[in-house]
Amino acid sequence: MSSKETILNSIRENTITSTIKLPETNIPHISYENKNEKYAAALASVGGNAVWLEDGDINAFVAEHYKDTEVIASTCKEFTNETIDANKPNTPHALENVDLAVIKAQFAVAENGAVWVKNPENRHRALYFLAKQLLIIVDKNAIVDTMHEAYEQIEFNKSGYGLFISGPSKTADIEQSLVIGAHGPTDACILFV
Repeated sequence: MSSKETILNSIRENTITSTIKLPETNIPHISYENKNEKYAAALASVGGNAVWLEDGDINAFVAEHYKDTEVIASTCKEFTNETIDANKPNTPHALENVDLAVIKAQFAVAENGAVWVKNPENRHRALYFLAKQLLIIVDKNAIVDTMHEAYEQIEFNKSGYGLFISGPSKTADIEQSLVIGAHGPTDACILFV
């Protein structure tokens, strides 16, 4: 028997395994009377902004609010005015000059202003971090109250990558002073349609 096998067998023999029943988590959670107001306030507190689009025309919204934007990449099927195909490059490095990324989120969380993004159609997840600005599209009826509810909706059956995004990139490491856009997007708008 090799020394590797000896070590592994020793670990197996001395590892204590027991099944411990997990605690009950069906406790009552916060419920907000107006989820839209709470979401907008939470997102604003971390440097983002929330907009509710009445007519649902994402192309017109981008043309009006991002008219000086040159390089637009999108993984959102409802948006058709992208200037580059986000999935076409073989390497994510080709996305380094993206001014605006239009992406879709599955739902939003009122308590902290986050959105859950799990987009298996997106070839390069670096798009979320390389773009200078993010426009994240969310169904206006897809707002949950708390992270407890959010975790109940998360699934990883098909695609293994997902993340919560809450506002633009930020850090407060240096003298506990908040810096927006320190290592990623400088602006994040959540567009409810």
